[in-house]
Order: sequence, then C-alpha cells, then structure tokens
Amino acid sequence: MKLIRYGLSGQENPGIIDSNGDIRDLRGEITDISGETLLPSSLDRLRKVDIGSLPRVTGNPRIGACVGRVGKFICIGLNYSDHAAEAGMKVPAEPVIFMKATSAVCGPNDDVVIPRGSQKTDWEVELGVVIGAPAKYVSPENALSHVAGYCVINDVSERAFQLEGTGQWTKGKSADTFGPIGPWLVTADEVADPQNLDMWLEVNGRRFQSGNTRTMVFGVAHLISYLSQYMSLQPGDIISTGTPPGVGMGQRPPIYLSAGDSIVLGIQGLGVQRQTVVADNSQYPTPNKEIRR
Repeated sequence: MKLIRYGLSGQENPGIIDSNGDIRDLRGEITDISGETLLPSSLDRLRKVDIGSLPRVTGNPRIGACVGRVGKFICIGLNYSDHAAEAGMKVPAEPVIFMKATSAVCGPNDDVVIPRGSQKTDWEVELGVVIGAPAKYVSPENALSHVAGYCVINDVSERAFQLEGTGQWTKGKSADTFGPIGPWLVTADEVADPQNLDMWLEVNGRRFQSGNTRTMVFGVAHLISYLSQYMSLQPGDIISTGTPPGVGMGQRPPIYLSAGDSIVLGIQGLGVQRQTVVADNSQYPTPNKEIRR
C-alpha cells in the first residue's frame, strides 16, 4: 500500500493511492496515519479494504508528511562510507545517532525555509524507516518485522550550526521545514529489499546525489536492532538512515542552498519530493513580560 496524508498543514486527512495514482479518502476507515494505525494488525485490516469503493480525492491538494504525530525522529550520521570521506570524517565503528526535532517535519513539497543566520544550508536524500510494531531489544534477524513502511526524507542541514562552534548535530538539523517526509508511506510488504534502492537528488536541475542503499555502512535491520538496545521504538517513530555522497558541503568549493533554489529528490518505488527554497521572513511577536507586583 501507498499511504498518504493530504490537506492543509495541521489538518491532514488519511488517504491511499489507487492503481491509477489517484488519492482515495481513508477517513471512513482511520482517523490518521499515525500511532496504532501503523501496527501490523491495523495495516492488515487496511489491506482488506476495497480501494475502488473509497471516495476519490479531487483537485490538487497539498501533500503532508506521510506520518502524523511522529514520536521520535532518529537520524543516523555518516552511514555511507563515501559520504564520510567527503565530510572529512572517519567511517564510524558503530552507528552515529542524533535526533531531529519533530517540529522540523513538513510535507514533501512544502517550501524549505532557510533559518535566520544561516550561511550553509545543505541537502541530504535519505531512506526513511517508519516503525510499526514496538521494538525493544530486538535481534537483527527479527528487526524488519517491526517496520511499517519506508519513505523519502530530505535531511536538510545547516552545516555551520551542526559542525562549527560546539558542533551540535541536532541544532544543525532541526530548523522548521528541515524534515520533508513522503510523499507516500510505502508499506514494507511492497519493498522487496530496503538494501537495494536507487536514490538521487538534484538542485536547480543539476544532479548532485546518485546512490543506492546497498552501500550503507549499517543496514536497516542492524540499525533497528542497535537502536532498540538503547531506547524502545514505537509505532510512528522514524529512522532516517543516512545519505550517499554529493551533499553541498562535499563540493569543491562547497555549494549551499539559497532562496529561489529548487530541490527534487526521490528513491526507487517511494516517490519524489519537490521543494522551493525560501528565506525566513516570518515575524514572531514578542511575548508580553509578566509584571510582578
């Protein structure tokens, strides 16, 4: 199944893609693609629904992140050896883990907003793994049975925030709109081998990243098992599994995103994202200070 969420930001509806590529409305079956909906039993029930009988969604609605109410957004750093080399870092002996704020989550075609003070906003196409069955202390052999599905992620990064100064990866990865997810959550039964998926990314029509998940240092099963030794993984948690070479930081000289740039990226069988880069011109009100008497 290809599950999708569509509608205004914060008001997304659940849907499913039919054989013609149209969105069918799932609101009569589920309230959202999140939490318990991602349990194996819930997905099995959805597979029995007659998609052709569901209402067709007309028009061209906004596509939201394919998973709602994300609990944890876990990322893996330097998980492709050639990307580690272009970053000037050693291939890690065990997975490098950091968190991305869930407030970074956005739709696959939403604008990417360059945060204030940024000079080095960068791109990273990554395979996203969405947890279905809770996982704790699982073995690599059983790890994939805990996967609800897979999706495309652009792990947008601000390299100065990430690596300069005190070098805080979470700080450099968590700005609003730095986590486009989707367009679809493709259920695990439709992905024959998560370790053999072509992936690519272009900026302004120029291809910078071309890779395949087979060159991961640590594969999906290993990552799930490894993470589950240190924290429980819950339905709707997302693991972003690292990026192949070709990021802006790795160019000579480096190339970073600017307002007006366009980004297009995709993974074999999981769909395509399209983003426009914009400057952060938002205005935030100053909260009133409490007057103490």
